[in-house]
Amino acid sequence: MKIATWNINGIKARINNLERWLKVAEPDIACLQEIKSVEENFPAELFEAMGYNVAVFGQKSFNGVAILSKKPFDEVIKGLPGDDTDEQARYLEAVISVDGGVIRVASIYLPNGNPVESEKYPYKLAWMERLRAHAKSRLSLEEPLILAGDYNVIPTEQDVYDASKWVDDALFLPQSRAAYQAILNLGLTSAFEASINHPYCYTFWDYQRGSWNKDHGIRIDHILLSPQAADKLETCQIDRPTRGWEKPSDHVPIWIDLAV
Repeated sequence: MKIATWNINGIKARINNLERWLKVAEPDIACLQEIKSVEENFPAELFEAMGYNVAVFGQKSFNGVAILSKKPFDEVIKGLPGDDTDEQARYLEAVISVDGGVIRVASIYLPNGNPVESEKYPYKLAWMERLRAHAKSRLSLEEPLILAGDYNVIPTEQDVYDASKWVDDALFLPQSRAAYQAILNLGLTSAFEASINHPYCYTFWDYQRGSWNKDHGIRIDHILLSPQAADKLETCQIDRPTRGWEKPSDHVPIWIDLAV
């Protein structure tokens, strides 16, 4: 089963690229972030015609996550538990039946956190702690769990073209990396490290300063697996060429194959 994640940076702006990629890559499940659309405006009919079931947790002009699945959803959960006042659409979880059981997949758009001096950084860290707590509760189910998305965290110096330029950024601060590591420490496996594990492989290149042409990228899109999912991991790949398409997202898809 091929499971992918992609921050598309706007469904309206990127709909042609998304349709093209789905036809070429043929993922069984695609987790999308930053759709920037309310649910009623999301073009579900297009993807349904391609054979996908569609789940959306949207928000006007900002954020928003979706999951496309060739298999029906048994259950869909919208929003990350832990803060009833949080109205930002950043977390969508689905349970999907597969041969021999179920898998649980989440599409995650973690807060950016910049500028660090604002309220956005404490919100980022609090959101990450909520994610850690929720992941811990889901791990107790002892089922294949896939937490896929844009984490807005650069894990190590080998995940950025020049670490010295990011030392004060919310994506690379020690507190951000420690919070990400705390999630991993629950017993989750990063599919990238388990499969590719080459330095200076990126999933994001800024639109500014010629970042794509200079390969000035960062790796912030991650797929984390429970032990039951990690045992089934066959490969993990980054679809880097999509960044060179016309009107691209600043992110590229990353995907895994699971033997389910």
